[in-house]
Amino acid sequence: MKILLLEDDIMLNVAITHYLTTLKHSVTPQRDGEECLCVAKNEQFDLCIFDINVPSRNGLSILEELHVCKKAVPVIYISTLIDIEDISRAYELGCCDYIKKPFHLKELNFKINQIVQRAKKDMHHKRLSQQYSYDCDSLTLYYGDIPQILSKRQLQIIQYLAHNRSFVCSYDMFREFVWSDDAIDDATIRAEINRLKKNLKEDFITNIRGIGYTIRL
Repeated sequence: MKILLLEDDIMLNVAITHYLTTLKHSVTPQRDGEECLCVAKNEQFDLCIFDINVPSRNGLSILEELHVCKKAVPVIYISTLIDIEDISRAYELGCCDYIKKPFHLKELNFKINQIVQRAKKDMHHKRLSQQYSYDCDSLTLYYGDIPQILSKRQLQIIQYLAHNRSFVCSYDMFREFVWSDDAIDDATIRAEINRLKKNLKEDFITNIRGIGYTIRL
């Protein structure tokens, strides 16, 4: 995997980089938040590993900015922070996992392998909730084994959310990928998604206030 690492502690940065490199990953190490954001905007990565409290720009705001730039990438946070508000914010922004320092490097590898295995399983059929799933080949939403009838727009919303599970899909992303850059305001998008949610038997679409929507894993 091509991994972007943000960790301002020199020794830990070197240790993680060396460990992941021995596991055949390609690691781009960064220690400054602003510099890391610049790299993340201009290159493609399979995974980001971010500390939160780093110089220039914290790890949470980097993920927020990547959403604005319509860049979706799995993120694992590593931090000494234990405040539930910080942890909640990390998951609201769509991180895949959160590891509290200090941690064993093998734990980090375990988390990475989970993400890799999940991606392989999700290639064709994506689980959305206990009963709902989305078939990427037939472009069909299923409740159990029963295909669901939705409007074209609602199916496009499900398709986009399913392909970006655990990531927060912003209003701008919906405008570009679902409404094809039509002059649609946020209220119209919210109204359409609310109509969709009323048609569902399980509420698996989560609203992230002021940002957009996501499907939790």
